Amino acid sequence: MVAPRNDARFCARMKNAVLLGRLGAAHGVRGEIRLQSFTADPAAISTYGPLFDASGQRRFVIASLRSLGKDMFVARLQGVSERSAAEALRGVELYVPREALPAPDEDEFYLADLEGLRAETRAGETLGVVIAVRNFGAGDILEIAPPQGGETLLLPFTKAVVPIVDVSGGRVLVEPPESEDDEAAS
Repeated sequence: MVAPRNDARFCARMKNAVLLGRLGAAHGVRGEIRLQSFTADPAAISTYGPLFDASGQRRFVIASLRSLGKDMFVARLQGVSERSAAEALRGVELYVPREALPAPDEDEFYLADLEGLRAETRAGETLGVVIAVRNFGAGDILEIAPPQGGETLLLPFTKAVVPIVDVSGGRVLVEPPESEDDEAAS
C-alpha cells in the first residue's frame, strides 16, 4: 500500500537505508508497473518487507511480481490499481532500512557500505572519499570526491581497479587505470 508516513524516527532511519530497486513505466491499465531489482537475487526484492521511497514518506508493498528477464519485473503494488497511479510512480527508487537486511558475510558488503570510505592508492596517496556507487548500465562505478574539492573522479568498481575493500578500516584501495594522457607522456 502506498501510504504517507510522517514518523520522524522512521525518516531518520532512512538516512541509513539501502537502495533495492527502481520503479519504471506503467504496464497495462490495471496499475501494474515495471520494477528493476538491484538485489543479488533479483526476485528476492519482494521478500524484504515494505519498501520506501528515498524520503521514507511513502511505503510500498509488492503484492505480486512476474519476471520480464534478468532483473526486470512487472509488479503489482498494494493500493495501486490504476494506470495513472502507476505512471505517477515512475522513477521512484525503493529502499529498505539497513536493519531489515541480513548482516553480510565476512568477505561481503553492501554497496551502500562503500559511501564514506577513503579511497587511497597503494602508495598511500588519498584520492578522496567515496560519495556514491553509480550504475548507468555497464557496471558499477565509484564516484570519489577529491580532498580539495573540484570535479569528482569516476572509477569502475572492478577487482582490477579496486582490489581491496576494507569496510572496517574505512578505506578502499584503488589502482586507477592509466589514462590516455599518462600513456602519451611516457
